[in-house]
Amino acid sequence: MFSLNELIVYPAQGVGRISAIENKTIGGSSLDFYIVCILGTKVTLMVPVKNAANIGLRSLCSREEALLILDSLNNDDGFVGYAGQNWNRRQREYSEKLKSGKLPDVCYVLKDISMIAKNKDLSFGERRIFEQAMNLLCSELSSVLDKEFIEIEKQVGGYLSLSVLVNDEIPQTT
Repeated sequence: MFSLNELIVYPAQGVGRISAIENKTIGGSSLDFYIVCILGTKVTLMVPVKNAANIGLRSLCSREEALLILDSLNNDDGFVGYAGQNWNRRQREYSEKLKSGKLPDVCYVLKDISMIAKNKDLSFGERRIFEQAMNLLCSELSSVLDKEFIEIEKQVGGYLSLSVLVNDEIPQTT
C-alpha cells in the first residue's frame, strides 16, 4: 500500500506522485484508487489499489540500488544484447523490458541500443525507444539520488559513450 504524496514508479511512464487516494463507485462496486501524477509529463492516472501490484506500480529503488545501476552501465563485460536480431524482434523485446518497469531491464535496453549506435546510425524507432528508456532511468535515479535530471542524464551518457548517438550531443529526453 502506498501513501499520499509518496513517489512511485509506474512502468513505461516513469516516476509519479500519489496525489490522492479516492474511493469511487463503479458499476455498483466501491473501489479505492491511487491518483498518480506522472512528474515528467504531468499525466494523471487512476490506478485501482487492488491492481497496483499487477500493473507493476512500485516504490522507488533504494540509493544503493541506484548506485549499483549506475555502476552496471559503466561495465560491458559479458554483455551480449539483441544486436544480432532484426528490428521487429528487438523492438518487441525492448518494449517488454520497458513495460516491466524494472531498472535492470531499462538499463539493458540502454546498453543494447548504445552498442548498436557505435556501429550504425540509429533508426527513428531505435532513437524513440532509447529516449523512453533514458527518461525512465534518469527520472528515477534523479529522484532517488536527489540530483537534477540533466546531471544524471549526462552521467549515464558518459557511461554509455553517447557521443556517437547524435552529433556529439546527448539526445534531449525531457
